[in-house]
Amino acid sequence: MEEQRKTLTLFELNALVRQTLELGMPDDYWVEAELSEVHEVRGHCYMELIQKDDHNNTPVAKASAKCWASTWRLARPHFERVTGQQLHAGMKVLLKVSAQFHENYGFSWIVTDIDPTYTMGDMARKRQEIIRQLKEEGVFDLQKELQLPMFCQRIAVISSANAAGYGDFVNQLENNDYGFRFHTQLFPAVMQGEGVEQSVIAALNKIFARLKKEDSSILTIQSSLNFDCVVIIRGGGATSDLSGFDTLALAENVANFPLPVITGIGHERDESVLDMVSHTRVKTPTAAAAFLISNLKSVLDEIEDCEQRIHAKVKQRMDMEKIRLLNYAQKIPMLFSVVRTRQEALLGQLLVKMRSSIGYRLQDERHRLIVLQNNMQPVLYRKLTDERHQLDLLSQRLIGLDPNRLLKRGYSITLKNGRTVRDVSQLKEGDELETRFENGTVRSVVNQVNNKS
Repeated sequence: MEEQRKTLTLFELNALVRQTLELGMPDDYWVEAELSEVHEVRGHCYMELIQKDDHNNTPVAKASAKCWASTWRLARPHFERVTGQQLHAGMKVLLKVSAQFHENYGFSWIVTDIDPTYTMGDMARKRQEIIRQLKEEGVFDLQKELQLPMFCQRIAVISSANAAGYGDFVNQLENNDYGFRFHTQLFPAVMQGEGVEQSVIAALNKIFARLKKEDSSILTIQSSLNFDCVVIIRGGGATSDLSGFDTLALAENVANFPLPVITGIGHERDESVLDMVSHTRVKTPTAAAAFLISNLKSVLDEIEDCEQRIHAKVKQRMDMEKIRLLNYAQKIPMLFSVVRTRQEALLGQLLVKMRSSIGYRLQDERHRLIVLQNNMQPVLYRKLTDERHQLDLLSQRLIGLDPNRLLKRGYSITLKNGRTVRDVSQLKEGDELETRFENGTVRSVVNQVNNKS
């Protein structure tokens, strides 16, 4: 007969595991891990822990952990006060945990304490690594090299639309003591939580796209498309939400942006990587507005100072010129008298020379005309004699070529259409001919043409 096997129910088995854990692992343990997921439910905090391989970043261990509300109420504010951040995915933490196995819910680590100094060290290492990489890329100080426009009045604002800090920023600009006019345009973005990086980068890309549209257009663009600077502000949030501004991608985008970027996202004792690479870092949105107003006030003061200096210089120059004019006015009568005497003497000399020159020139021209007259008479006489001889020769030739003389000698001339017929090939049957004789003409019609050629 088979030996009867001893069986356990699932509850009994789980209870055995629980007893074994309680006896074998009664202590608390400090464990280093990275948070892959964190969420709070009814005051309790539920965490997913992960450990990754240092070489290929693949997970090598995973576990669940819980922090009950009684512990979480104390651990959370202490952690956030020290680190300046909330627990979030991707953060490395040092947790004090105890092993717990429940018959119904299974195994989990129970968090009894969180060491914020460990996370502070890891955050500092990450921040220093980001700063080192930015400096190696040569972009860490690029924003500092940009010059804020003197008339910095067209502001692209990256902020949450409903944030109190954004409203304070706009109100302070609109109601400044000097009556300056600022033009602001909001580019909404998430300013706390895990979506900060992607949201702010997307807003920067929208601003950059507007700048490219302006540069590529030949026509005049509306002033709303022009921006003098970018202001990234965050108001009303907790100091613990600043982690989203400590990322390499966001810092690179701000550092390489072509316009000066002013940040007002933290508090006096907190400085993010984004603050470090920005053109100007202020504490709050209202401080950002005050900075812009102060910049414009400095420009106004400089303009007014220049105006006063220009006015003083112009007045000084005008006084000097008045003195010079008075000196000239006193010298002019005397100088004019001297110049007039000299010019009158010069005109008298020129008049004498001109009369003498005209007399000599008239004499020369009269003599020249007489010479030309004497030389022209024999030349004209010879020319007329030659031309008369040529006319006589032409008259003799013309008489020899007169057709009437041929007619008187018994010849006749045959014409067709008023033209002399020299060749029988010019004729055809039916042509009308005119024959001229010494004492008349005869008209005839060609009946037959005999061409001997």
